[in-house]
Amino acid sequence: MKEKTKIKVKVKKRKLKIKNIIIFAIILVLLILGFIWIKNLPIKNVYVIGNDILSDKEILSISSLDTYPKYLLTSSKKIKNILEKNDYIKQVKVKKRNFSKIYLEITEYKPLCLYNDKLILTSGKQLDNIHYLTDIPTLINYPTLVYDKFISKFSEVDYDVLAQISEIQYDPNEVDDSRFLLYMKDGNYVYITLSKITKLNSYNSIYQEMEGHKGIIYLDSGDYIELKD
Repeated sequence: MKEKTKIKVKVKKRKLKIKNIIIFAIILVLLILGFIWIKNLPIKNVYVIGNDILSDKEILSISSLDTYPKYLLTSSKKIKNILEKNDYIKQVKVKKRNFSKIYLEITEYKPLCLYNDKLILTSGKQLDNIHYLTDIPTLINYPTLVYDKFISKFSEVDYDVLAQISEIQYDPNEVDDSRFLLYMKDGNYVYITLSKITKLNSYNSIYQEMEGHKGIIYLDSGDYIELKD
């Protein structure tokens, strides 16, 4: 019988490449240090856009961004929720840029009028006039029966036209419980009903047709002008 030949298998020992390990360790340390550095970066600039009533300083204070906290630890959702709880703010869009900048796009409720030293906003809320707004009409008497509709409809009036109204008087008659009399700053009077409120946005064109005369403009029914001189 033939003897079985034994074959020895040589096992190659893997040599650890110290150089590769060192390079990997350095890269890992750099990544960790880089993350820590980015994590601790503070907000450097906050840009506030679209606000008219609230000042930039007030908005930064409300949102706690006046302390310029760490960028990565600042939540856009939290900022949005805090600001939108404010009575003057309708909507906020928060945009973060370049690990250092935050943009706040603010949409405020518009001021409609003043009533008994209270500021009435397009939200319907009545607030103390702490910002001393004056370029808006004064509401003479409270339209209790049609208040919600009054807010909704007068919110459709262009702001440049609203600023031309001196006083708003709720003046219902037997056939129309939504009629108002407007005292304009130019000396004209305007009768308007809430269902036709958008006609008021044509006030400047109507005034031009009057060629400097003063009168009463009936936009509640008939759409005609009664000149006084």
